[in-house]
Amino acid sequence: QIPKDPTQRWLQELAALSQQLQQVHPNVLAKILKQRTVYQNEEIVVIDKPYGLPVHGGPGIKNCIADVLPILAKMLENMKADPLHLCHRLDKETTGVMVLARSKEAADKIRLLFKTRQVEKIYWAVVLGDPDPVEGVVEIPIVEKEVKSHQSHYKMTLAPNYRLCPEDGKVMKIRKNRNAESAVTRYRQLARASACSLLELQPITGVKHQIRVHLAYGLGCPILGDHKYSHWSKLAPQKLPELTLRRLKLEQSKARHLPLHLHAHRLCLPLGQPLDFVCKPPLFFQKTLRKLELDIPKD
Repeated sequence: QIPKDPTQRWLQELAALSQQLQQVHPNVLAKILKQRTVYQNEEIVVIDKPYGLPVHGGPGIKNCIADVLPILAKMLENMKADPLHLCHRLDKETTGVMVLARSKEAADKIRLLFKTRQVEKIYWAVVLGDPDPVEGVVEIPIVEKEVKSHQSHYKMTLAPNYRLCPEDGKVMKIRKNRNAESAVTRYRQLARASACSLLELQPITGVKHQIRVHLAYGLGCPILGDHKYSHWSKLAPQKLPELTLRRLKLEQSKARHLPLHLHAHRLCLPLGQPLDFVCKPPLFFQKTLRKLELDIPKD
């Protein structure tokens, strides 16, 4: 049953995004990833990761990238091939450039490049609000904490090394949280409209959910569709500004269907000569940009 109303149709597409890939046969999933291969040589295979597909398995996950790597390798190299290896991870909801290695040696080499921060990663995100200033660096350590509420859950959050002294308002250093990991994200605004911004992001470190946490809690600009990091104390759909809802032709009650608008746009890998990979944002992301009248910068 396909709804006539374009907004209803859009909502149905969005709601289906995550479920689709969980229901297909692993061979079909490998075939989808093969079609999304953007580059390959004797060492690596680069894919454009689809939305809603986890990289690793876990409770309630039927399909993930890790499980179909042996099938994908055979499809790419007609039947006799070693399984591909993961080199880094993207969140389930993040789309875009992902590098796989053809051998354990290549994987180890690439993981080391990621670990020693030699890989340049550029993300795009649609966020609520305007970052102030419009360009800068967020450098605040991140730690995982339990949120005690009527449904207790775990979230990554900020663990700053400084706070304002209540007496005189001066900045004072506080004791470092032993479990916090240092996290640095560069950002700049590319466009703004409809109470939203399109940001370009460069994570210098690679902490879990780093971009999402730095944008939501560090800049006060949560990513559109990030229902996990839009509130601290509860798990609830994101609250959207009136103007944003109007442009998206959405009611607030349907905001829960909005997917996370975070896309791994570009990756530069120094393997011998620097290899530069770019993936266009997925269709739902492009549609959102059009509806919000956020102009994609011409590369």
